[in-house]
This record gives sequence, structure tokens and C-alpha cells, in this order.
Amino acid sequence: MLGLDACELGAQLLELLRLALCARVLLADKEGGPPAVDEVLDEAVPEYRAPGRKSLLEIRQLDPDDRSLAKYKRVLLGPLPPAVDPSLPNVQVTRLTLLSEQAPGPVVMDLTGDLAVLKDQVFVLKEGVDYRVKITFKVHREIVSGLKCLHHTYRRGLRVDKTVYMVGSYGPSAQEYEFVTPVEEAPRGALVRGPYLVVSLFTDDDRTHHLSWEWGLRICQDWKD
Repeated sequence: MLGLDACELGAQLLELLRLALCARVLLADKEGGPPAVDEVLDEAVPEYRAPGRKSLLEIRQLDPDDRSLAKYKRVLLGPLPPAVDPSLPNVQVTRLTLLSEQAPGPVVMDLTGDLAVLKDQVFVLKEGVDYRVKITFKVHREIVSGLKCLHHTYRRGLRVDKTVYMVGSYGPSAQEYEFVTPVEEAPRGALVRGPYLVVSLFTDDDRTHHLSWEWGLRICQDWKD
């Protein structure tokens, strides 16, 4: 992880540990033990269904007289999430941002408005540049396991690429979460320049479709279309 100092790296490792433990509490209780099905979603097996989930309230109320477990849950789950608008989805994806040191600035896709207009907008990507994608989202009420973001890219009606970003597992929080993908290089050359249609989906191990949308992409020789 380039650019991270020891404190930042340690904080990230602690957060990963917290989320892993959070998933274990979610997927198993003291009586039932761990699930028989592997927790990792195998996308090659379409019949896969994630194990049954417990609500955050059920987890908090599990064995209320067990002091050690209660302390463990306070550390693991953090404070009670604030009350939120019940009309909001549990997982709310707010933005997709293209980050590139070679770009004039970040390219931001707002996902809180009318998604239909994104299909007619053109987001320009300069060929050959290094870039990352930042996904910004909120989790409002319940723990969500195995979040992932999928992008299917089409050109002239044919799918030419499929990208899957494994985002991870998260609990409710008043603050937004940010996930930044590894560095990738945009394709280059005359054959790849031109318009594309991207169909994006934000889902999880339960195969809940939290958000899906279509948007236009154009690969060009420069950042200006």
C-alpha cells in the first residue's frame, strides 16, 4: 500500500479485523455455530445463496446477561446508529469518482439524483492514463456483508469487459464510507477510442441489488471530448 504510513496501515488492518469479526457475529450465534456454506460468494455457482442473516437488533439482544459478550459486541458493533429516514435504502450509494493524477481534476458521478440522465451523459477517460475509482456510500440500518460493485462495458451492443470490485462488509454508520480501487491503466490505441455504454450494479452476498444504473463512457486522446 504505497503512500501509507505505519499508523494509517495499522488503522486499516484494525478496521479489516473489526469487519471480519462483525461478519462472524452476523452469520453465526453461540448455539448454531459457524455456517456450513463458505462465507465467500462463489460467482461461478449461480445456485449460491448466502446464509440467513441476523438483524442488528437481534445481534445486540443476543445473550443480554453475558457481560463478556455484551462488551465484545460494544467494541465490535460500535455505538447505536442514529435514527434515519425509513424511506432510505439500507445501502445508499452516493458517488462514483474517477481519480487520476494525470487528470485536470476528479471526475464525479452523482448517484443521488435521476439516474436515467447518466445514460445520455459522456464521461471522458484519456487513453493510457493510470486511474482509480472511489466509491462513496452509506449504510443506514443493518450490517451488510460482501458488498461488490460490478461494471459491464458494452461497445456497439457487445460486452467487451466485466470488472468486479470487492468492496467488503460494513455496519451502520452516520458517516459515509469510501472505497478506493487499485490503480488501473486505461486502454490505449485507435481501436479502443470511442463511445461505450457501462451497466453498473452495486450488490452483496445476498445478491440484493442496492443500485443499478447505466452511463456513457468515451475513451479519447485527451481529457476533452
